[in-house]
Amino acid sequence: MKKTCQANGIKLAYQEQGQGKAVVLLHGFCGSSAYWEYIIPKLAKDCRVIAPDLRGHGDSAGPVGTYSMELFAEDIKQLLDYLDISEATLLGHSLGGYVTLAFADKYPERLHAFGLIHSTGLPDTDEARQNRYKGVERIEQEGIEPFINDLIPKLFAKNNLQSMKDTVEKARQIGFATKPEGAQNTLKGMAERSNRNAVIANTSLPVLLVAGADDQVISPDKTFSVEQQLMTAKTLPHVGHMSMYEDPAQLSEVIHKFLHSKWH
Repeated sequence: MKKTCQANGIKLAYQEQGQGKAVVLLHGFCGSSAYWEYIIPKLAKDCRVIAPDLRGHGDSAGPVGTYSMELFAEDIKQLLDYLDISEATLLGHSLGGYVTLAFADKYPERLHAFGLIHSTGLPDTDEARQNRYKGVERIEQEGIEPFINDLIPKLFAKNNLQSMKDTVEKARQIGFATKPEGAQNTLKGMAERSNRNAVIANTSLPVLLVAGADDQVISPDKTFSVEQQLMTAKTLPHVGHMSMYEDPAQLSEVIHKFLHSKWH
């Protein structure tokens, strides 16, 4: 069951399960907290897991204006304030990783640790930026469904598209539920995001970086764009951009080991 609160002037929906130290899971673009359905129960055995729907996604409101990564981060900060959580571990998938880095940049004192799952500290290339704006125009002209139909197959490893048809369809349906203006405003924000490799390089917090060996969206070299001593780097085999669906057992194990090695 999702709960809701007012955060940063909007209705923010979130899932919450378990007790203990707080772990916040941030989903990717055109996803929702439903992306974490196999991960939440595993982590909630000994953690307090919070998984919000980012603004414009899932059941959260999607007001007008560009959704900068800093704006998303402020939403999450106010959600933590509402839940009376002073410190958390923040783990972000794809778009959620960009938000995580914006949060770590602005509110490092609120974090135990943070991690990127199929994400990167690098900004968009010029070509990627142009493609974001083409996506904005396409959604304007055609609606969200054709855009999602093209997006979702790229998120899975090619071999998994056939063997996980039901899962791919589940991701597609979550994508269809994204508010068109929410997707457009997020595309603009992702296009304009800054280079945050320095956040990873200079942090004194433990960092987890997870890549998929077969990721067609963010290749492992882009995830591992920084090296430093406090970093745990894992490449998952036979996985594309969606390890929480493609191999949830392995992803849960990686996250669990990271959390408990950094807490004790």
